[in-house]
Amino acid sequence: MYHREIRPKKSLGQHFLKDLSVAERIVGALPENSELPVLEIGPGTGVLTQFLLKTNRQLTVVELDKESVIYLNEHYPELQGRIIEADFLKLDLNTLFPAPFAVIGNYPYNISSQIFFKVLDYKDKIPFCAGMLQKEVAERLAAKPGKKAYGIITVLLQVWYDIEYLFTVEPEVFDPPPKVRSAVIRMTRNKRTELGCDETSFKTVVKTAFNQRRKTLRNSLKSLLGENNPIAALPVFDKRPEQLSVEEFVELTKKIKK
Repeated sequence: MYHREIRPKKSLGQHFLKDLSVAERIVGALPENSELPVLEIGPGTGVLTQFLLKTNRQLTVVELDKESVIYLNEHYPELQGRIIEADFLKLDLNTLFPAPFAVIGNYPYNISSQIFFKVLDYKDKIPFCAGMLQKEVAERLAAKPGKKAYGIITVLLQVWYDIEYLFTVEPEVFDPPPKVRSAVIRMTRNKRTELGCDETSFKTVVKTAFNQRRKTLRNSLKSLLGENNPIAALPVFDKRPEQLSVEEFVELTKKIKK
């Protein structure tokens, strides 16, 4: 439940959700009939937690704020032994979860991108991830080729996950209200088991291309192509990075690597 006695901490990027109907909808994003254990990131005073417990899934929560940890221990005895006081970004998730698990949360907006890159590091352990974040970041994650929001994090996540933008959340349902709108997304691991190209090279190509996103690939990737590389004459290099699909980036990496 939302509790006024615990004040949101600006240093932790905390904005406590007050609207229980929104919390219930976020939890409803979890896949039905799934027995996956669930890790909730940043439960605060348990606004999502109370609904997660009703799903009868095996729930673990990770919370950095000591005050919130004390509150959770007092108000949710059923979480005994499953409240981890730690920074999610520093956790070894393989030690915590020997088997696959789902991730959910009302994510701190100042580290939401870092959270998703960490999820990506454990992509073979995390088949499902959902939660609330800044609307602008949510649009970036779910963007389609050709859209302004389409960028590095879009391609690096969408190559492994199907990402859905579920709904928008207005600032007034939080305390304190953030200066931005929020949104809820759902990420489901796709069937890809391997990239078909070197993963490090793939990341390099994507990042290098988008670092100069207004230029054509022929110009933005010049440092990777070298001088007088014959493949630079291919039509794909006439495009800008946001025009390429995830699959086209994979094929592009293969060409450059070859």
